[in-house]
Amino acid sequence: MRISIPFLPKPPMVAVVRLTGMISSGRGLSDQSAAPLIERAFRSKPQAVALVINSPGGSPVQSSLIAARIRRLADEKKLPVHVFVEDVAASGGYWLACAGDQIWVDDSSILGSIGVISSSFGFQDLMARQGVERRVITAGANKSFGDPFLPQKPEDVDRIKGLQAPIHAAFIAHVKARRDARLKDGADLFNADIWVGAAAVAVGLADGIGHVVPKMKELYGEKVRFQVASPRKSWLSRFGFGLASEVMQAVEERAAFDRFGV
Repeated sequence: MRISIPFLPKPPMVAVVRLTGMISSGRGLSDQSAAPLIERAFRSKPQAVALVINSPGGSPVQSSLIAARIRRLADEKKLPVHVFVEDVAASGGYWLACAGDQIWVDDSSILGSIGVISSSFGFQDLMARQGVERRVITAGANKSFGDPFLPQKPEDVDRIKGLQAPIHAAFIAHVKARRDARLKDGADLFNADIWVGAAAVAVGLADGIGHVVPKMKELYGEKVRFQVASPRKSWLSRFGFGLASEVMQAVEERAAFDRFGV
């Protein structure tokens, strides 16, 4: 029988939130899907919040929204936020990691890829071989911009790079705002390169090697408690509804992780 004695102080508690997968406005990791977990974690009156991140990136807007939510709540509640990177925190995943006050990594964790990418396919030669004629009528000179069924135009490439530039600048500004004093002087950190484990620590992208349970025990005592915020599945997904889109998401996500060899 468990006896509870009132008024005795409880051991400190750390709220743990897992942020895993591709970042997108669809069925992946988004501000909408992450918000209930993050809000619940900060409401639970913890001593600190630990974010466990495993993401190859994705939408810069959703990355920014999630990171901003974390920082807003951390400032409101005056709580430290510790980030623990598992396999990868690259591109948008690293954007999320920078929402933490400290970033801890495994020896084999991959970090960085501070850049912006746009990818597509070109099918114009295939269509020509099959005798298919592409007919496009637009109102507006740029309405067919980036059409994969038309030859790539130099002016389209320049326009894409122009669109990427402010996103890249916002990413760099976020990293500098959160970690500027810790970044290694002279290191070229914003060319979309990646670093592994201790190398990421050496250039200032992370603060040290550490895993969530031992590091939190080291910082908050051996008796620290953990409260894990887990996502709640909708009743539709429990009965297999949306299975096709989940399969497509899994394929896309697997391809994104494969870029980093994990």
